[in-house]
Amino acid sequence: MSNALAEADSATEFQGLKVMVIDDSKTIRRTAESLLQKHGAEVITAVDGFEALSKVAESRPDIIFIDVMMPRLDGYQTCALIKNNKQFRATPIIMLSSKDSVFDKAKGRVVGSEDYLTKPFTRDDLLGAMRQYAHPSA
Repeated sequence: MSNALAEADSATEFQGLKVMVIDDSKTIRRTAESLLQKHGAEVITAVDGFEALSKVAESRPDIIFIDVMMPRLDGYQTCALIKNNKQFRATPIIMLSSKDSVFDKAKGRVVGSEDYLTKPFTRDDLLGAMRQYAHPSA
């Protein structure tokens, strides 16, 4: 497959998918947003859990990436609140954290997250999680 063809494929790979990236780091938000948009996804960003909660209800994302360490409402609390709403219970949530202990990953599972990516995550980590968990809502 030629490079141009491969790039055209990647530009539509996640077409029609809405992805939310919740992180207090502007760098992480921008990096994830740019990468996911290049692959055709619509990206909604939020700087913390409070901002995210209203945006989740409004935009109904197909998959959510949440940073664990955020001010006011951390990623675990945000994940639990989203998953406690029956409307969003099936929405896949991937935790993002610089901590990678078994305890941190287990805590993510307890609050309902599907997976856990350790920062700094790679392009392949992010795209792999998208391929595994993101499915357009019917």
